Order: sequence, then structure tokens, then C-alpha cells
Amino acid sequence: MKVILLEKNEKLGSLGDIANVKSGYARNYLIPQGKAKPANKANMATFETIRADLEAKELAAMTDAQSKETAMSDVVCTITANAGEEGKLYGSVSPADIAENLLAQGFEVEKRDINMPEAIRNIGEYEVTVSLYAEVVVTVKVIVIAATESE
Repeated sequence: MKVILLEKNEKLGSLGDIANVKSGYARNYLIPQGKAKPANKANMATFETIRADLEAKELAAMTDAQSKETAMSDVVCTITANAGEEGKLYGSVSPADIAENLLAQGFEVEKRDINMPEAIRNIGEYEVTVSLYAEVVVTVKVIVIAATESE
């Protein structure tokens, strides 16, 4: 199914591109989320009339993501977790834990935007990436420390 992209998408293309996607993906995700429209003559004409507005919104989102990237460049997340004697955690540190820590520091990010190469199951220092926008990615240092008994 051919669709017109209404916003930039990392895997499909940029604003205004015509992408060929599976019909279920278009019907169930792209179109209901407002990320794309079916590529037909009527929608092409409508898209050309609203193209300037969409480009302005995209530019605003990009500049917002870039300013957030500069603010988050040196952010360190310190997460306290229960750990055993050898530094192995009881459980693991999830993207939700990191998102919650970032929110406490004043940075609102979605947990789905946090990319962890592997699960964090030991105490120590790790680096994870946070996707703020299609091409704006910032690296955040995560320090996991063991919880003490007095807490």
C-alpha cells in the first residue's frame, strides 16, 4: 500500500515522501496515528495545501529536540537498586526506571525512546541512547549503585 508520510520517520522517509508499506501497518498504525495518508489523487492535492504547515511543525519539533539534546548532553542517571554481594541485581534496570529518573531531573522522555543494548543486571556504569527525534540521539550515562540496608 502506498502512503504519503505526514512526518519524518526513521525507517520510511521524510515528510512528503511516498512510501510503500504493508497494508496492515498503514491501516492499523500510520493512518490512525496521523503519520500518513493513503496515496491517492485527492490526498496528494490536500497534502500540497497543508505541506507548509507540516514543514513548520516539523522544523519546530526538530529545533525543540536539538535544544533538548544540548541540555541532556552531560546528564547522568544514578539508579539505586537492590543487589546481592557480588554486585548482581535482584531483577534489572528497565527503560521505565531510566525514564523516571530523567523525569525527576526535568527531562521528559518516553520509555520507548530509550535504547538499551542489553538489560542492566549488575551494578556499574552503562551508556544508553535516547532518541529525541528521528535523527536526534543523545547518549546518557547510567550509574547503577547497590541500595544500602538503611534506606
